[in-house]
Amino acid sequence: MNQPMTITLAQKAGPRLSLAVGGLVLAILLALPLLHLLPADSALHVSAYTLTLVGKILCYAIVALALDLVWGYAGLLSLGHGLFFALGGYAMGMYLMRQSAGDGLPAFMSFLAWNELPWYWYGTSSFLWAMCLVVLVPGLLALVFGYFAFRSRIKGVYFSIITQALTFAGMLLFFRNETGFGGNNGFTNFRTILGFDITAQGTRAVLFLCTVALLTGSLYLGFRLARSKFGRVLTALRDAENRLMFCGYDPRGYKLFIWVLSAVLCGLAGALYVPQVGIINPSEMSPTNSIEAAVWVALGGRGTLIGPLLGAGLVNGMKSWFTVAFPEYWLFALGALFIVVTLYLPKGVIGLLRKEKEQ
Repeated sequence: MNQPMTITLAQKAGPRLSLAVGGLVLAILLALPLLHLLPADSALHVSAYTLTLVGKILCYAIVALALDLVWGYAGLLSLGHGLFFALGGYAMGMYLMRQSAGDGLPAFMSFLAWNELPWYWYGTSSFLWAMCLVVLVPGLLALVFGYFAFRSRIKGVYFSIITQALTFAGMLLFFRNETGFGGNNGFTNFRTILGFDITAQGTRAVLFLCTVALLTGSLYLGFRLARSKFGRVLTALRDAENRLMFCGYDPRGYKLFIWVLSAVLCGLAGALYVPQVGIINPSEMSPTNSIEAAVWVALGGRGTLIGPLLGAGLVNGMKSWFTVAFPEYWLFALGALFIVVTLYLPKGVIGLLRKEKEQ
């Protein structure tokens, strides 16, 4: 007689507890940039390193959320989301390089003895045009790729393979000096953004707040989509695509929409990542990075939206520690983590927490 009452109370307290925890986390994130503005000798001061590290992890969390929309809800395991993230970063990096160069050419172009900007660099001195590129370049690439892939009914492991091939091809392209994107060094040595010193405390604080706002907005959008009719169709698409088609739905439009939306979110995350970290190069397009993103989602719990955020935070927190203490063992630890999650946590950390709450 006590067990049903306990379960009922847990179910009622669940949403309230989740909102309370979410509100606490948001309050802490909003407090970090304010604490960063305190004098360096203050006990509550948050260092630039800490703020940059947390900001970088938040950008990765947006990528994990974007991947969860296509994998956790539509059943499309993408191993190429690192490409969309990097393209958004490069679009922002082009603007930052133009700001650093002033009226001249970016430093790497002068080093390579280029005489003029390539045509695709025109207009990148404008912040508004750069932001348009941040959205349009990943979005249009995802639109074209997704249109042909979904029209050909490519799915399952074959879809994962071609997305990985896509990001690998992009990495090889951007590694070449003649493409005009800095080669293997990429873009770095940024100085200003919108006329403000990019390393100033106030600038770092604003960039961090923008990242928090994008993450919060993306999470809200994800919840609205998941609870709508569109989200239910996506779930049906993931679980039984043939039955969905038998009911009269064309899955291609649903796949294409969520695929493009996911790519745009990754591009926006990349655009906020670059000014905070201070560098973007082709290694961000490495297939390994996209595979790591899949590990974040699997560890946290795909199809939950909150789980991937938790997974991104846990894995990247571990990575930050491992790469300092035991840099040569990080990939072994990542592989072991993926094996443990696959064998013992098929529903991720969120699934484990839900199981504990039900017992």
